[in-house]
Amino acid sequence: MYRKNRFKRWVLLSMGILGLMLLAGIFSALDHRGDYGGMETAEPGWTRVLTEGASGWEAETKALPELLTLVNREHPLPEDWECELVDMPYGQHVDRRVYEDLQELLADARAEGFSPYICSSYRSHETQVRLYGEEIEKYRRRGYSKKEAEAEAGRWVAVPGTSEHELGLALDIVSMENQNLDESQMETEFQKWMMEHCTEYGFILRYPVDKGEITGIGFEPWHYRYVGREDAEKIKESGLCLEEYVAQEIPGT
Repeated sequence: MYRKNRFKRWVLLSMGILGLMLLAGIFSALDHRGDYGGMETAEPGWTRVLTEGASGWEAETKALPELLTLVNREHPLPEDWECELVDMPYGQHVDRRVYEDLQELLADARAEGFSPYICSSYRSHETQVRLYGEEIEKYRRRGYSKKEAEAEAGRWVAVPGTSEHELGLALDIVSMENQNLDESQMETEFQKWMMEHCTEYGFILRYPVDKGEITGIGFEPWHYRYVGREDAEKIKESGLCLEEYVAQEIPGT
């Protein structure tokens, strides 16, 4: 009888210890649940990257400059995003960090005999909602279903909250002679000059002709994004779009 009771106590004690170990494992997994994507957000402008250290996988904080902030369907505009806007002619506005290089670009373009015209810059969220709705309606009038119209509209006008124009770092630049936002821009001497020289001023052609599957936006030979001179030159040399470049800089994005 004594041996039977002692055996029962041993079984209960073993089960208790096993239960505690199981609970500890669950709490540990919950505490590190942000690690499983290979990356977690630390704070604005910084990214947590997992690296393999001597004691296993460890989190390393790596800086991602704000000027490289990625905004698309998979990466909506950060909720805490702030930009200090500078007023420009014709009711346009840009982030203050863009202004000086933009003015130099425009001055040099005029010196080359061009007449650059910024037809779109910073947009409020409300403006983006209106533009997206108008694009959907355009396709609805052509006989598209609501779902089809939304999908097609999203190829040309970003879904609200996923537009770079809401960052204050993106511009649609054309010449006064041709203000049509279509592929005819690609044939203008001004856009040829812009595509050749924009990186010298910190801008990239954001939606290249052969990157639509990656960016989610069709070719736009008028849409330029400010990323700073150093990164702009690196992106041009690499032949990558911004999504590819950021993924290369911060694996897992």
